[in-house]
Amino acid sequence: MKSLHQLGLLCAALSLAGCASLSPDGGVSAIQDSASPSLKALGVSNAQIVTAPTAQTQDTIKALMGTTLTMDNAVRIALLNSPAIAASMAQLRISEADRVQAATLPNPHFSFMRAVEGDKVMIERAIGLNIIGILTLPWRSQWQGQQLELAKLQAAQDVIRLAADTRKAWISAVAAQQSAQYAAQAKLAAEAAGELARRMARVGNWSKLNQAKEQAMLADTATMQARAENMAFSERERLIRLMGLWGEQTRFNLPDRLPELPGEVRDAQGIEAQALSQRLDVRSATMQADNVAKSLGYVRASGFINALDLKLIRETTVDQATGDKERLRGWELELPIPLFDWGGAANARAQATYMQSVARVRKTAVDARSEARTAWHSYRTAHDIAKHYRDEIVPLRKFINDENLLRYNGMLIGVFELLGDTRANISAVSASIDALRDFWLIETDLQTALTGTSPGGLAGLQATTTAGNGEAKGH
Repeated sequence: MKSLHQLGLLCAALSLAGCASLSPDGGVSAIQDSASPSLKALGVSNAQIVTAPTAQTQDTIKALMGTTLTMDNAVRIALLNSPAIAASMAQLRISEADRVQAATLPNPHFSFMRAVEGDKVMIERAIGLNIIGILTLPWRSQWQGQQLELAKLQAAQDVIRLAADTRKAWISAVAAQQSAQYAAQAKLAAEAAGELARRMARVGNWSKLNQAKEQAMLADTATMQARAENMAFSERERLIRLMGLWGEQTRFNLPDRLPELPGEVRDAQGIEAQALSQRLDVRSATMQADNVAKSLGYVRASGFINALDLKLIRETTVDQATGDKERLRGWELELPIPLFDWGGAANARAQATYMQSVARVRKTAVDARSEARTAWHSYRTAHDIAKHYRDEIVPLRKFINDENLLRYNGMLIGVFELLGDTRANISAVSASIDALRDFWLIETDLQTALTGTSPGGLAGLQATTTAGNGEAKGH
């Protein structure tokens, strides 16, 4: 029994030495540190991330809404309240639990056997340890620790994507709301023209054909307004989903218009280097390749000896007829014999996994460079288009509209020409709103591509092109 007692003490000491614990905040502070540069680039500072909403966070959300929901506050609310972030934080906790489990020594095994042969009773007691589990504990602990760091980078990327998506949803919601207001104005102009055409046709001063044209214009404008209002509703609901709001919380007010264009625009110098040094997906791919390289030694060591058990045995045989006892003490070592599997396949798999991870690093770096260049080019193009609408097209349309109003007052043009010009002016303003919206969407993608992670599908200029076509139809 002395050997068993010593082994038990040894196991207890090893267990205490191998204990690992979970972090008190579930890794939230590490996520905030990793995501902070990208969040600051998106205009959000001191953003707080929580694992689950509480009464305190609900009070904070109510305060952030205020009288008008700003872009930055929308992102802060999403980080506080989004179910997607709560799920990401829970996944991080799972990875941390796996790391703690990997750093814990395997439990010893106790076995008991009682057998009877005639008058003899044999009792065997044994306690065993998985030696391979103990010897490979440093490797497994290190591997799971590396996996936890990868999980933290992934969670930080989830935070950045949510912040970018919420920012873009706010931009789209405000732009859609503003476009719906201008669509309502266009409908009012069309209704006025339609009513005037109907009255003039009734007294014989307007042909049925011209009246039908005005009625067709009114029908088209009504359809455009319905679509604009539905788009405004849909974009607002998308913003609500990203912020995780419901009930009374959804009755917030958005600003009447988007932010103005910035006075200065960023140049292209150093954008590729910044993307490679700051993007978390590049760091994640590089770390994963390093982890696979470090794991090759473990695979070679345990390729064909993947089990090794040591048992201390104490056996007692009792002769029930005479009362004599025989005691047997010893140990048993059990390990597999590598007759068929010498670990060649495991080594080959590890080598292929390493080459795969290296290829992924190259692909991630190539994608990061390309996305940075694409986002910057779209950013400059969107800025130039929005500036062109602001400084050229909209002022010209306003000037034309003012001049035609003077001509109408002087009876040089008719009311239908004036109303048609008003519709064209409204279409130009709507296209300007779309251009400004596209700029802020692409600016968000640029900041994400440079400081965070892959922005996925980069925002394009298709909406601006569509708006331009709508303006052309309004002439």
